[in-house]
Amino acid sequence: MDIKSVYVIGTCDTKEAELSYACACIRAMGGKAVLVDVGTRAPGAAPDVTAAHVAAHHPEGADAVLGGTDRGQSVSAMAEALTVWLLAQSDIGAVLGLGGSGNTALVTQAMRALPVGVPKLMVSTVASGQVAPYVGASDLGMVYSVTDVAGLNAISRQVIGNAAHAVAGMALNPVLPDKGDPPGVGLTMFGVTTDCVTHLRERLEGSFEPYVFHATGTGGAAMEKLAESGMLAALLDVTATEVADYLVGGVMPCNADRYGAPARTGLPWVGSVGAVDMVNFGARDTVPEHFAQRKFLVHNPQVTLVRTTPQENTAIGHFITERLNKCLGPVSLFLPLGGVSAIDVPGMPFHDPEADEALFSAIRDSFAVTQNRRLIELPFPINDPAFADAMADEIRRMTA
Repeated sequence: MDIKSVYVIGTCDTKEAELSYACACIRAMGGKAVLVDVGTRAPGAAPDVTAAHVAAHHPEGADAVLGGTDRGQSVSAMAEALTVWLLAQSDIGAVLGLGGSGNTALVTQAMRALPVGVPKLMVSTVASGQVAPYVGASDLGMVYSVTDVAGLNAISRQVIGNAAHAVAGMALNPVLPDKGDPPGVGLTMFGVTTDCVTHLRERLEGSFEPYVFHATGTGGAAMEKLAESGMLAALLDVTATEVADYLVGGVMPCNADRYGAPARTGLPWVGSVGAVDMVNFGARDTVPEHFAQRKFLVHNPQVTLVRTTPQENTAIGHFITERLNKCLGPVSLFLPLGGVSAIDVPGMPFHDPEADEALFSAIRDSFAVTQNRRLIELPFPINDPAFADAMADEIRRMTA
């Protein structure tokens, strides 16, 4: 079997000893180590891939990376160049990064661009803190360096050696796909859309392998990351609450690229507007004061929900349609006219027909219906089994 390379990435001008030690550990296990320098100051000592070579892959050329005096700008530019360069490599068995906060930001940006499933590990001085900006929706691992990555000693040799052995083992023993697995389909779920997604799973099992993503901000991003990694055959994007948080200021937001994956990949997309009746916050006392006159629901001591307004629902509808209108693959957007969540039905605290109608009207007015792009309105609440049945039938039709 052809052994793929482990790319060991860092700044050789300051971390050459540690990077070389990691490479030696990998080679001692029978792995192929490639040392990549991403230093933006002095040239490193004899790497396999020089910083100048990586920098040349910046869209504006090497001078955009190495020609400036602002270190922050140089690091950001090198991260962009490394991303382009790394994505062009065809023999990646694993990626290992070593460094402090600057190199962690640089290397993990490129790691996040790699497909899910490609082994990626970052030994970092900041790995014991808030790592969400470095990890994002990727499957990269963070290892706390314990001591600074500033010379080899009894501690750093152990930590770096363990990380090097881990990536070497992953590169030498790749997990091969099971050819018997049914095609994967991604579903987004929130507590108030659970019944819909559960019914969809039951309808799809056997024909598809359902992957459910909790729509907490990173859930939708993780699903779209898998889509762009070629690991999904279709998307059943039931829940859009992350859009409400993004536009209104909740704590579980998506970003501006939500729905970007189906536009770029052309994957079959069937979805809805589940849970856009709410914006999510933490404990009740964390809700901003300007929401004081709104409808509240304390879901639990750590989660407080605020009802979205008609104006906000209009903006949510336009956000969704603007992005879905860019999709060239098959798209079917389902509107549950009976309510968008379990608590947006008659007798429940967030039932608000005016707000829902603002959402539906905004979508009707801006959704570009084509032969390949359908808008389907049903009189059911989102958790009615009939609504899930219709979505299941549609994804089967698309993928038949």
